[in-house]
Amino acid sequence: MVATIVLLVIFFAVMIGVGVYCRKNATDVNGFVLAGRSVGPWLTAFAFGTSYFSAVIFVGYAGQFGWNFGLASTWIGLGNAFIGSLLAWSVLGRRTRIMTQHLDSKTMPDFFGSRYNSPVLKVFASIIVFVFLIPYTASLYNGLSSLFNIAFSVPYWVCIVIMAVLTGLYVIFGGYMATAINDFIQGVVMLFGIVVVIASVLISKGGFMQAMTSLSQIQADGVNMNGAFTAFLGPDPLSLLFVVILTSLGTWGLPQMVGKFYSIKSEDSVRKGTIISTAFAIIVAGGCYFLGGFGRLFTPEKTAEGKILFDTVVPSMLKDLNPIVIGIVIVLVLSASMSTLSSLVLTSSSTLTLDVIVPKRKKETSEKATVLIMRLFIMFFIIISAIIAILKDSKPGLTFIAQMMGVSWGALAGAFLAPFLYGLYWKRTTKASAFVCFIYGTLLMIFQMYVSLAGVKFENAFMAYMFNNSIRSGVLAMVGGLVIVPIVSVFTKAPDKELVESAFSCYNKEVVTVAKDSLGDA
Repeated sequence: MVATIVLLVIFFAVMIGVGVYCRKNATDVNGFVLAGRSVGPWLTAFAFGTSYFSAVIFVGYAGQFGWNFGLASTWIGLGNAFIGSLLAWSVLGRRTRIMTQHLDSKTMPDFFGSRYNSPVLKVFASIIVFVFLIPYTASLYNGLSSLFNIAFSVPYWVCIVIMAVLTGLYVIFGGYMATAINDFIQGVVMLFGIVVVIASVLISKGGFMQAMTSLSQIQADGVNMNGAFTAFLGPDPLSLLFVVILTSLGTWGLPQMVGKFYSIKSEDSVRKGTIISTAFAIIVAGGCYFLGGFGRLFTPEKTAEGKILFDTVVPSMLKDLNPIVIGIVIVLVLSASMSTLSSLVLTSSSTLTLDVIVPKRKKETSEKATVLIMRLFIMFFIIISAIIAILKDSKPGLTFIAQMMGVSWGALAGAFLAPFLYGLYWKRTTKASAFVCFIYGTLLMIFQMYVSLAGVKFENAFMAYMFNNSIRSGVLAMVGGLVIVPIVSVFTKAPDKELVESAFSCYNKEVVTVAKDSLGDA
């Protein structure tokens, strides 16, 4: 306990110190939200990675999917690395940075409003962000209770309050720059921590080969396959594919993820950031899911009906480890949670302030007043998410909150991915197609939540399979949007040519570069 407390005190002191140090970078809107669009590759890449992989991944998803798929769950982490990071940076990074600066958009709803010349579309997108980011934010506290109970005998609400207050302090003080620097520090902790944890867990089971042998002898329910949990694609390859698509492609449409590209400094930073972000994801995400794959060698807690509590799978793997390793795990999970929490609350507050509150005010709002409003909303979002997390823990009957959390990712990505991607690349993309996609993605996931809560049973095999959980319906929302936007665009009125040409003119601007970066006409 002493070792853990020392690590936590050092960790918290550094976080607050960074926030205070970065105050000078957060005096105006551009500095507070985007750090002056001057963030280098290492900070941006780590900010992207730490916002991507939260405690939900380490404790919840790693435990659940590791239990269901065995070592094949490592494919989820690799999908996150190569689709959610490498491909996302390659496809979105440069174009997002160029067009958002050209349109002077600071948030994703702001981009939609400027790109499609629609203030209504901007407000609609802001409402979606507001509604679906709060439960997503509350989910970050999941798993902290069981992990803290291993090291301390403190109530769950105390853990939530400490984490919320400390995160709020450094974000309110230093804005995006403080978040980016702390994300880098937290990312280093995550890289080191996941390696230590994997090694410790495998050693506790006799080493890698012995753990593999033991895992291969466990029979999967309903599957006539020996060694299913050590198989290349696991006992259920199709379900595994849906998880890979949702957790990898989904980052392309999440405002807190795409927003990282807004602030990156230069072309060189994009190239370096792509490599760094991918390597980070391979180690952290691949490591988390690889660790979870050994979950069946341990004994997690169960419900009264005998169902596995997936949030206890990873804690069950850690409870008998060396106290110093447990201390590292506590700091690791806090790092993962606080980095994502800071990104979400900054995204939520800036969106609500810049896209809804300030435009609706009758008198002009100064830069100082706008930053103050954002800071107040950061406090609001943190308090609301903390209250939701405490209520969920203290009142198990509030199952709708848990369901809402699972729906958030699919709704945000389903609504935003296609209009954003096509908006960067295709001049013919219309405002109407973006509206239709917004409605399709959000209504589909709200329907999913209703199906889950009401226990609706479908006779149709396709409907029963797709709405069995929010993972499959989330994939349906994202992939459906990629089909809907071009179809609706073709059959609706073309956007104003002058507007589109103005938006895309930024890509044709001539720049001077050196020979090592371009062959020129040779």
